[in-house]
Amino acid sequence: MTFDLDHFLPYRLAVTATQVSRMFEARYAQEAGLSIPEWRVMAHLGAQGAVSIRDITLRVNLDKSVVSRAASRLEGRGLICKSANKEDLRLLSIELTEAGNVLMGRLGQIATAFQTELMAELGPDAGSILRILSVLAAAAQKTLPAAD
Repeated sequence: MTFDLDHFLPYRLAVTATQVSRMFEARYAQEAGLSIPEWRVMAHLGAQGAVSIRDITLRVNLDKSVVSRAASRLEGRGLICKSANKEDLRLLSIELTEAGNVLMGRLGQIATAFQTELMAELGPDAGSILRILSVLAAAAQKTLPAAD
């Protein structure tokens, strides 16, 4: 019996996710010159408001160092600002600046258009695929070790 990588679901999901992420990256990179980690930080802050880098790390599935570097670059561009976390003084909170919110508004429109295109490409299977992804994500959460 030989192992068929092309039919191994984790592999197919990972490759497809990377390909779709790169398709989307081409659009927001053209608009704003952001990397994938920078986009994920911006998108998370746009949805959640002020949070710690640790919170973002858990949510966007990137290493803390990658999120920290992305946040530093975004801060350097004036898109986010850092402040003391009100709930845990050992942590820094980051949030979008006014310029970051304006950019996130434009990027949100690009994301919505991209999502619409993907859903149209999936056709009538789109809802089923989203449900399946939710089931897989929930199953993975049950088996992953707790974060530090």
